[in-house]
Amino acid sequence: MTEPAGSSLAQLLDRLVAPGKLYGIEADGRLRCVACGHRCLIGEGKRGICKVRFNLAGELMAPHGYVGALQCDPTEKKPFFHVLPGSNALTFGMLGCDLHCAYCQNWVTSQALRDPDAVAPPVSMTAEQLLGLAQQHRAGLVVSSYNEPLITAEWAVEVFELACAAGFRTGFVSNGNATPEALDYIRPWTDCYKVDLKTMSDRSYRQLGGKLSNILATLEMLVEKGFWLEVVTLIVPKFNDSDEELRDAARFLAALSPDIPWHVTAYHPDYRMQDHDNTSLQTLLRACEIGREEGLRYVYAGNLPGRVGRWENTYCAVCEELLIERRGFVIVRNRLHDFGCPRCHTPVPGIWTAGSAGAEGKVGISRQPVPATGAKETSGRDRAPLGV
Repeated sequence: MTEPAGSSLAQLLDRLVAPGKLYGIEADGRLRCVACGHRCLIGEGKRGICKVRFNLAGELMAPHGYVGALQCDPTEKKPFFHVLPGSNALTFGMLGCDLHCAYCQNWVTSQALRDPDAVAPPVSMTAEQLLGLAQQHRAGLVVSSYNEPLITAEWAVEVFELACAAGFRTGFVSNGNATPEALDYIRPWTDCYKVDLKTMSDRSYRQLGGKLSNILATLEMLVEKGFWLEVVTLIVPKFNDSDEELRDAARFLAALSPDIPWHVTAYHPDYRMQDHDNTSLQTLLRACEIGREEGLRYVYAGNLPGRVGRWENTYCAVCEELLIERRGFVIVRNRLHDFGCPRCHTPVPGIWTAGSAGAEGKVGISRQPVPATGAKETSGRDRAPLGV
């Protein structure tokens, strides 16, 4: 097996695997992985771009049976603002990623097999143990995050099958570099999906290891396949903060559906991108206004709790009644009534009740444009680790 950087960790992870399902066999015997948009063609003894999926004697092996990160976070931190407000999400991650963003906020887990300084030792764990922790901590959701969950989708589905049977909602927090095959595979067990729309420039996406067309196609598929979708754009000064680029992002999302919540969040220097300034409050507020101007009904500003005014809250898209008041990830007031506005009774899209994937208690994303927009959003809080 060809070893990546940090080979001792790779050797350990090579034992924490099981036969994957998201692949096909080409005429020449090589394996075509379809877990992410790279669609790697993997020869015997070779690895995919993610470094954690590999060809062993003609069978694709995928990560299984461990966690590299595990927390019980506020659901609003994912961020999901239209999913079980005030609940907690038992959130697990593995190691590896199909992108290599220089400003990655979770680089210790995502870049573990590329960067020798990224050390997040895996902890063996069963799906049953993860379910037990979700029950112990009275979570409302079980979520796969911290690394890229698409490349570990088989493990996520094993966990989600148990979680759904026990009445939990489930979700992916992802970079959105998906394939139709991967989304069809996870759909029966997955309620909600958060995508990082990092930039509207293909050139900039290629610097991060991806292609803009793949991400935009994923967003379209998520709406078509009925996932609850929320989108985050981390605004990085001098990278993706121009009015033109922000407007392009908002316009694309609004054309998909004006109901998609768009979270514009503040950047702080991290990992290998230390030469960019923090995102200013003014830039964040300008992005929110652009989102509303382009027809998005639910726009939120994140990572600056208590400083962004109305952009932390959810309002009725028709009458502008305050529905959910927030400060950061804390729900101050929740005035939703029967999944909608208590004043004009307009339904608010989202997942508002507990239950397994596909259960009632969801108001789906509309594909039809509607009048006026409301405004709202999120902010920051350190996560408290769970004992494992």
